[in-house]
Amino acid sequence: MMEKQRSFSIKTTRFLLFAFTISSSVIFLIFFSIWLLRATPSVHLETHFTFNRPTLSLGLKPLTVQTLTAFSRNFSKSEAALIDTHFTRPENRSGFANVPRFEGLETKDSGTEGSGDGKTAWKSDNSSGVSEDSVTGLLQRKENESKVSENETYVGAVVNGKVTTTQKNVFDNLPENNEVSSGERIEEHKSRNCDVTSGSWVFDENYPLYTNVSCPFIDEGFDCQGNGRLDKEYMKWRWQPQDCDIPRFNATKMLELIRGKRLVFVGDSINRNQWESMLCLLMGAIKDPKRVYETRGRRITKEKGDYSFKFVDYKCTVEYYVTHFLVHESKARIGKKRVQTLRIDSMDRGSSRWRGADILVFNTAHWWTHFKTKAGINYYQERGQVHPHLDVSTAFQRALVTWASWVDKHTNPGKTQVFFRSSAPSHFRGGQWNSGGHCKEATEPLHEISSFNYPEKNSVVEEVIKQMKTPVTFLNVTSLSEYRIDAHPSLYGRKFGKSYSSSFQDCSHWCLPGVPDTWNELLYYHLHFERKEMF
Repeated sequence: MMEKQRSFSIKTTRFLLFAFTISSSVIFLIFFSIWLLRATPSVHLETHFTFNRPTLSLGLKPLTVQTLTAFSRNFSKSEAALIDTHFTRPENRSGFANVPRFEGLETKDSGTEGSGDGKTAWKSDNSSGVSEDSVTGLLQRKENESKVSENETYVGAVVNGKVTTTQKNVFDNLPENNEVSSGERIEEHKSRNCDVTSGSWVFDENYPLYTNVSCPFIDEGFDCQGNGRLDKEYMKWRWQPQDCDIPRFNATKMLELIRGKRLVFVGDSINRNQWESMLCLLMGAIKDPKRVYETRGRRITKEKGDYSFKFVDYKCTVEYYVTHFLVHESKARIGKKRVQTLRIDSMDRGSSRWRGADILVFNTAHWWTHFKTKAGINYYQERGQVHPHLDVSTAFQRALVTWASWVDKHTNPGKTQVFFRSSAPSHFRGGQWNSGGHCKEATEPLHEISSFNYPEKNSVVEEVIKQMKTPVTFLNVTSLSEYRIDAHPSLYGRKFGKSYSSSFQDCSHWCLPGVPDTWNELLYYHLHFERKEMF
C-alpha cells in the first residue's frame, strides 16, 4: 500500500512539474511576442512612383516602385497593370508626348503673369492628336534615354509700370555629389518633366542678352535695329513655361558644354537665323573678339554656303550648312527639257560635311510651302523616275525617311546628340510674301489667336522620329513663336532707301536679338541636363 502511494505521489509531482513548465513557456512566449511587436518599428507602406522617362519616340521603360525602406524592384507590364494608379497622356507637343503622368500632379504656377498694362502677352496649352501608326514600318524603333532640362527660379518686380523679372539658377550652387535637399530634387524633377511649350511671354527688362552692336554676326536681313527699326520692346519678351522655369542662357556654361566639340546647324535660312543667334549669345562670354574667327565660309548672307566659326579658348566650332530640303536638289530630263527636281530618296550632297558633329540641329519646312514644291508636278524624283504628280505631304514624309535613314546610318548615339527643330510660323496679313502680305504694324506679341492648327509637317517629323533607332529630340518652337508677330523684320530686312522701295515685307524670318534666342535657350535647356550622359 505504501509503495502504491509513493508511486502515485511521484507521478503527480512529475505531472505538475511538466504542466508548470508548459504553462511558463506559453506565458513567456506571449509576453516576448508582445514585447517584440512593441519594440519593432512598423514598416511604412508609403510608396513613391518614379519613371525612367523616354523620349517622344519610344515606349515606356519598366515602372519602378520604391518604398521608404529603400527596397526597389522593376515591375513587368502585367504586374504594373495591377497597380491601382490612373495615368493620362499630357496633351502637348513638347517632345514629351508619350510620357505618362499622374492626374492631379501638383505643379508650380508661372508666377510671372503680367499686370493690367498687358505685358503678359499670351498663355498657351498645346494639344494635337497624332496617330502613332501613321508612319509604320519605315524605320526600326529603339529606346533611348530622356532629354532633360535645367531649372531656374524667377523673381518678379514692377519697373515703370511694367512687369519685369530677374532670374536665378537654382543649380548654380548645388554640390556636385548630388547631396541636395528633397525640395531641390522635387524642383529638378518638375523641370525634367515640364512641358516647355505651354506658357506665356512676359516682359523682362533684363533682355535682350546682346545687341546688334555687340554682335558682329548678324547679317543685314536680321539686323532690324541697324536697318532703322525704332521700337525696342519686341526684344524684351521672355518665354515663361507654365509649370517650370527654363534657364537664362549662360554663354560660359554653354561653351563648356561644347568644349572641344562641333555644334552644327543644318537647314534653311530659318536655321541660319538660329545659328546667328547662337553665335551672338556665345559672344557674351568672349572678352576678346579676336579669340573667335571664321574657319570656313565668307560674309554671312542668305545665299548658299557653309559657315564655321571657331571659339579658340574652348576649341569648339559653331557651324551652319545651307540645305533647303535636307535632300538633294537636282535636275532631270523630261522629254527635250532639263528641269529642276528634288531627289527625295537621296540626301543633300553636303551631308558628308555634317558627319562627325557632336551636336546636330536640323530643320526643314519653310521651302516645302513654295508653289513648285506644293504643286509637285514633274518635280519629285526617286531614282530615275520623276513623278508626274506627287502630293507635297507624301513627298515630305519620304524625304524625312531618307533623312532618318542617314542619321541612323552615319551618327553614333554615344557621341552625337541630334535635334530636329519644328517649323517656325509666318505672319503675313493681307496676302503672301509676294502679294502684299505685311506685319509692319505689330509692336507687341499677340494676346490670343482665333485658331491654331498644329502643322501637319510637325506631325510627320514626330512620327518619323518615333521609328528611328537614333535618339532625336524634337525641339518644338512652333506654338510659342506663333504669337510673336511683332518680332519679324517686316520692312526692316534692309536699310532705309532699299526696303521702302519694295512691296515685299519679311514676315517669315526673325529680328536679332529676338525669338531665335528663345529657341537657343530651349536648346541649352535640353543640353544642360544631358551633360552627365553626353558630356
